[in-house]
Amino acid sequence: MDNLISLLNEMKSQIDGLMERLGIAEKAQRIEEIQREAEQNDFWNDPESAQKSMQEMAALKTEVDRWQNIANRINDALELAELGDDSLIDELTTEVDALQPIVDRMAFQALLSGPYDRENAILGIHAGAGGTEAQDWAQMLERMYLRWAEQNGHKVEIIERSEGEEAGLKSVTMSIKGDYAYGYLQSEQGVHRLVRLSPFDAANRRHTSFAKVELWPDIQSNIDIEINENDLRIDTYRAGGAGGQHIQKNDTAVRITHVPTGIVVQCQNQRSQMQNRERALQILKARLFEMERKKQEAELAQLKGENVDAGWGNQIRSYVLHPYQMVKDHRTDYEVGNTGAVLDGRLNDFMEAYLRAKIQGLKLES
Repeated sequence: MDNLISLLNEMKSQIDGLMERLGIAEKAQRIEEIQREAEQNDFWNDPESAQKSMQEMAALKTEVDRWQNIANRINDALELAELGDDSLIDELTTEVDALQPIVDRMAFQALLSGPYDRENAILGIHAGAGGTEAQDWAQMLERMYLRWAEQNGHKVEIIERSEGEEAGLKSVTMSIKGDYAYGYLQSEQGVHRLVRLSPFDAANRRHTSFAKVELWPDIQSNIDIEINENDLRIDTYRAGGAGGQHIQKNDTAVRITHVPTGIVVQCQNQRSQMQNRERALQILKARLFEMERKKQEAELAQLKGENVDAGWGNQIRSYVLHPYQMVKDHRTDYEVGNTGAVLDGRLNDFMEAYLRAKIQGLKLES
């Protein structure tokens, strides 16, 4: 029993410390403050402001409830353990075993302190030079991230998909919805390199292929970005794909080009041209917002004299299928030999290695 009490006290100390650092008590007070405001007769006189307050309260409540629930479970188990009743040992052992991985996961997620780490993510994959070989690699990456999302309980919405001429795909853009989706996936942005015996080469020679992964937080509201309509070139086209009831016969798909920056966004998954246009504009705002944020971070780093990563020009991770099996992240040196598991979506170890290195302030070189 003493060992169980010791473990529970360690968990309690860890959770209490994290709750203090994250200001959970202050956030609970903010919830009460918004609730009092919502009870006022004039609260809904400004619907836009009221809606923002309610969204803020809902987000805070989700976070506060999550931390308070785990704290309550630990406190309840500790009270039982301190009774000293040996007949409760099996029950308490089961509870401690269940609590430990939850505490470990929450402690790690608490380190994701970026303002958008908890947001949904927009992830784009683009085949590099190399035709069919590179396009097949892009499709393999698409499958990898779909499997990762499924394994982690995230929902995926395919926003735009451009298939290759013979096989694979030229590009795909997807929204990945779930807690900390952007926080975890930030490790994936960059160039991914594949080395294998090509199934498209009659001579069965070894080929190297590249694909680029891009990422933006999927913030569909509260993005303070003004877009001049005169800066946009909007084209419509017929949504392509493998067929089915959602493939439209009319020009419902939308492509928006932001002329000053050259950013191009496309959306084809909605049922109407207007819906595709609105979603494409949301994605454009997210991309412009992220571009400005990265620019500000780079300027601040330069003022501090820090090393600035100019972009994603170099490979971040290699997937070698021949002459040996290995997946290696070149920024953290984390590597595994089970390539099949990684390509089947087992990415959390790579993501956490990257995030821990980033949190610890280590230099992450591409």
